[in-house]
Amino acid sequence: MAEISIMGAGSWGTALAVLLEKNGHKVTIWSCIEDEVAMLNEKRQHESKLPGVVIPDDITITSDMEGCLERPDVCILAVPSPFTRNTARSMKSFVKPGQKIVNVAKGIEENTLMTLCDIIKEEIPQAEVSVLSGPSHAEEVGRFIPTTCVVSSKDLKTAGYLQEIFMSPVFRVYTTTDMLGVELGGSLKNVIALAAGTADGLGYGDNTKAALITRGIAEISRLGTKMGARLETFYGLSGIGDLIVTCASVHSRNRKAGYLLGKGYTMDEAMKEVKMVVEGVYSAKAAAQLSEKYNVEMPIVAEVNKVLFQGKSADEAVRDLMLRDKKVESPM
Repeated sequence: MAEISIMGAGSWGTALAVLLEKNGHKVTIWSCIEDEVAMLNEKRQHESKLPGVVIPDDITITSDMEGCLERPDVCILAVPSPFTRNTARSMKSFVKPGQKIVNVAKGIEENTLMTLCDIIKEEIPQAEVSVLSGPSHAEEVGRFIPTTCVVSSKDLKTAGYLQEIFMSPVFRVYTTTDMLGVELGGSLKNVIALAAGTADGLGYGDNTKAALITRGIAEISRLGTKMGARLETFYGLSGIGDLIVTCASVHSRNRKAGYLLGKGYTMDEAMKEVKMVVEGVYSAKAAAQLSEKYNVEMPIVAEVNKVLFQGKSADEAVRDLMLRDKKVESPM
């Protein structure tokens, strides 16, 4: 049995808490929102973000950060990506040297172009940072529907230890040392999912979505390998696997936001309707900047940015993607 602290009481943090408790671990959930802590302690479920998933009484829910970080074997950072830096900064003085921190959010910081693990390492240099990613909607993990993910650490021994922590009959975990590839796949797929949702909102079909998924992973892998990640990572769970589920699932907030954009909503209106953080909106600008920095062509990312931030209509963006200059799919 391990002692595990989960920083963040949203849908993903709550689902992982339920999974890890069922694995036999002692779990504590932390939230900085006092009303959320009180509600979760009273109702033992997150009615707005994860309805129907009961939080066992053995799981402690608290707003005491210092107490939560006093002696965990593993700390899971599960706040939305825009809040990762501030949360990590608040944690720093309570984290002991060598503390294992697992990032489970997905995003790229817009102003620095840093991955979330790099942000955590910058803010908490004494910690050992890893990442868990893959096709894993909280709504299904919290109900113990079979799911497969990948955990990545620079140290394969640490990755193996975390694999043991998370593994169960309904949650299979693979390992890799390609942290950059895992993080880029998890972050950039949200931008492509916005495009896939937009196509759904416009009334397009399966052919369109298949094209966006296929050409989307081509864009992600081109950028990722240019940045130093391994190509095979993007054709694994944290790449094509996560991209497929995020583009297709009814649980995907990025797909839903894109769907609303296709229906004529503005970005702000779509964000308000989804009622949760839409990670792809925050990653879109960063993806475009990385595309420019590394001189990698990413036409889907470029068009998503134009729709989100420049007022371009969704149907015009799709038309421009279809009418681009003729290309060879797999250059010799």
